[in-house]
Amino acid sequence: MTLEMAALALAGFAAGFVDAIAGGGGLIQIPALLLLLPPELASSVALVLGTNKVSSTCGTAVAVHRYNRHLQLPWRELAPAMATGFLCAWLGARMVAWVPTGVMRPLVLVLLLVVAAWTAWNRDWGASPAAPKKRAVWAAPLFAAAMGFYDGFFGPGTGSFLTAGFIVWMGCDFLNASARTKAINLATNLGALLCFALAGKVSWKYGLPMAACNIAGGLLGAELAVAKGSVFVRRLFLAVTCLLILRLGWDLLRG
Repeated sequence: MTLEMAALALAGFAAGFVDAIAGGGGLIQIPALLLLLPPELASSVALVLGTNKVSSTCGTAVAVHRYNRHLQLPWRELAPAMATGFLCAWLGARMVAWVPTGVMRPLVLVLLLVVAAWTAWNRDWGASPAAPKKRAVWAAPLFAAAMGFYDGFFGPGTGSFLTAGFIVWMGCDFLNASARTKAINLATNLGALLCFALAGKVSWKYGLPMAACNIAGGLLGAELAVAKGSVFVRRLFLAVTCLLILRLGWDLLRG
């Protein structure tokens, strides 16, 4: 195994661990792919995103399985949102080649700042389950559709937005919101991966070893989240969201 492959495998493990708890795995994997892939591969944004989806899809699938064993996810409620997320992620991935993803950064940065500020200010927010809002039945599929398109097109912050949405609209605590987020994220990852794979924008040589390590990280992360509970998930969620803010802010400053 080359040094680059070993580093990518380590990035895959770390991304799977963090993503299973609070989202934000792309914050680790995408920079690693841009830095460590051969230049002829790293120069293609679509191929980097497609290869990232191989790893993240596998890790997310295992995390969903672990969460479901402990929390019994409400699949009938989640199915419509997963379907809209899958379809719109495929559409979003189709747009990657045509629209510069940089146009999304300022808006996403502002939204992440709002989510981080609200989470830090309201310490009881998401601490315990609340009654779901009546609009949740139709809000979840629409929100998942928007997040699916965004995940296929750009991606950073998807987990943060989905988790916040499940707390606001479904009355979940942070632990259950994170578990439901992983289910929607699995659907959006699959939709985007299908589009990238059909277009030949996936490096399986690098994606599959990263996927194996991402699975290991996802297993550990999901088990730790269930064991530690909502307070732990909230803290890591806030930390990951702040890191995403710093990363996007740095990208904007560099132009």
